[in-house]
Amino acid sequence: MAAPTLSAAVWDNLAMTPRFRLLLATLVGLAILLGTGAALLWRHSVAPVDLLTGTYMAPARPLPDFSLIDQTGRAFGPERLKGHWSLVFFGYTNCPDFCPTTLTTLAAMEKRLLNAHAAVHPRVVFVSVDAQRDTPAQLARYVPYFDPEFLGVTAQDQKTVEAFAAKLGVAVVLTPQPGGGYSVDHSGAIFVVSPAAKLQAVLTGPFSASALTTDIERIAAAGG
Repeated sequence: MAAPTLSAAVWDNLAMTPRFRLLLATLVGLAILLGTGAALLWRHSVAPVDLLTGTYMAPARPLPDFSLIDQTGRAFGPERLKGHWSLVFFGYTNCPDFCPTTLTTLAAMEKRLLNAHAAVHPRVVFVSVDAQRDTPAQLARYVPYFDPEFLGVTAQDQKTVEAFAAKLGVAVVLTPQPGGGYSVDHSGAIFVVSPAAKLQAVLTGPFSASALTTDIERIAAAGG
């Protein structure tokens, strides 16, 4: 029996939903990002690193230029990522489930690395995709709750942070709500940045403290 198909009307209605647009944009963005990484890997004949939660990129890719601000109001650009491993994660403080769950998992990963006396201790950078509501002061209240070492980052305006997110294949959809306000949808990859401030891996989940710990150690060992 033939598989059921969506009618044109149903498909058109589905395609208009914010979550569908978010999913499509996420798939396209990550496909471009990871596809480029795969092409570079093939060109340089580098042995791939097997990860549990994502894709290793070799050679590492330079990050796009960006100018953001951290939770203390200081400028935050690519130079702030140099000299240490970083995990860059996009979200927002009003996120009901995915963001706090992922931040809690990242905090558990950090504890595992610390307890294991691991050689690598990446800094977690939480980039808000809700620049209007997530001021530096709001991030300073929210982000350290999960781990005092975590750093919150935002932008002066929504356009700036969305442009940065788009360059990394992160889709952001703001949808107006009845009576005012808006909802925020975003994709949830974690970007592993090397001490040279280059993109070394893209982690797409599913995330657990155990799997992330294993992957970070493998990435650091391979990437130096």
